[in-house]
Amino acid sequence: MPRFAANLSMMYTEVAFLDRFAAAAADGFDAVEYLFPYAFDRAVLAEHLRATGLTQALFNAPPGNFEAGERGLACLPDRVDEFRRGFVERALPYAQALGCERVHVMAGLVPAGAPREALTACYLGNLAWAAGQAARQGVAVLIEPINTRDIPGYFLNRQDEAHAWVQQIAAPNLQVQMDLYHCQIVEGDLAMKLRQYLPGAAAGVASRVGHLQIAGVPERHEPDLGELNYPYLFDLIDTLGFTGFVGCEYRPRDTRQGGTSAGLGWLRAYRAARPQARA
Repeated sequence: MPRFAANLSMMYTEVAFLDRFAAAAADGFDAVEYLFPYAFDRAVLAEHLRATGLTQALFNAPPGNFEAGERGLACLPDRVDEFRRGFVERALPYAQALGCERVHVMAGLVPAGAPREALTACYLGNLAWAAGQAARQGVAVLIEPINTRDIPGYFLNRQDEAHAWVQQIAAPNLQVQMDLYHCQIVEGDLAMKLRQYLPGAAAGVASRVGHLQIAGVPERHEPDLGELNYPYLFDLIDTLGFTGFVGCEYRPRDTRQGGTSAGLGWLRAYRAARPQARA
């Protein structure tokens, strides 16, 4: 049975952010993720995790000025110092305080006219450096291909490119964050890509995928709406031996009071059909 994490940046927005931990726990989630923790004191977030019994599955390193439209710094040669300061002075201390084993490093937007080669060299250098820093703390650094419909101009878009770079850097704690929503929009053929990139339980192959995420395609609502057969994909993920978290990074269709919980019929139905796996 996959271990599901509620994305608190998108889900339970009908209540205040700190109240979303208890709401997710009440609905039976195993963990939580969200975009950024930095607006809250580390100790406050850690206490909410402890009180609810939830695991912090993932959050993002500082992305630059997110409100102004920036979507990461890792590929930008003129922002290297800012990226590295943010990673060691903010992301890693939060990861330690929250017991979080994964930090997603956003690549950034491609500046107009910037040569791809220079951006790639900067990106790979920053990833290798970040992986080295994070390894001292037992934290994995994740990179995520994102579709250019949601984030036009994003530097990293394809699974094969992400996996090739992870293999090239060859840091044991550098992994891919495989979002099936983004992957379906850009590439499709999800079942074959899961078979390609996830570990085989029998083969004992270490996975280069550190985290999965889901949403319905194309509207990015609950995974029971749209063009993907998620129960089939969840069973496949189990068969392939993936033991990480599956982040539910979607916008509930109904955002009124109780709206997120009311839209979790897909999760209740899947678990009810597989009670032995859940136990």
